[in-house]
Amino acid sequence: MTNLIEKFTDAVPTWGAKLAYGEKTTLDGHDILPVAVVVFGFGAGEGSGEQPGSDEIPAGRGEGSGGGGGGYSIPIGSYIGGADGIRFHLNPIALLAVAVPLVSAVGWAFARAKK
Repeated sequence: MTNLIEKFTDAVPTWGAKLAYGEKTTLDGHDILPVAVVVFGFGAGEGSGEQPGSDEIPAGRGEGSGGGGGGYSIPIGSYIGGADGIRFHLNPIALLAVAVPLVSAVGWAFARAKK
């Protein structure tokens, strides 16, 4: 079990780069490297189910533990190499998908701060 955990933790730092930059492809003589925003997280928990000040565990409740993880990837654009050099081309749909919730959250925070 410990060996598995060590392998897992050694691999995590390289996941971001491997997931954020796709495989380079060539199209019409131009090298294209896709770029994405990658977010992932993991969590775990444990509980006894006991009530504070109680000597026994109530019926239907008991000790438990669990864990989970998840993530997502949003393609934000690509680097395209050509005669003009390397340029980054933004994906406007992805920019809107990322910016709208962010701008909404910042606006909500400012509105709450004014009160």
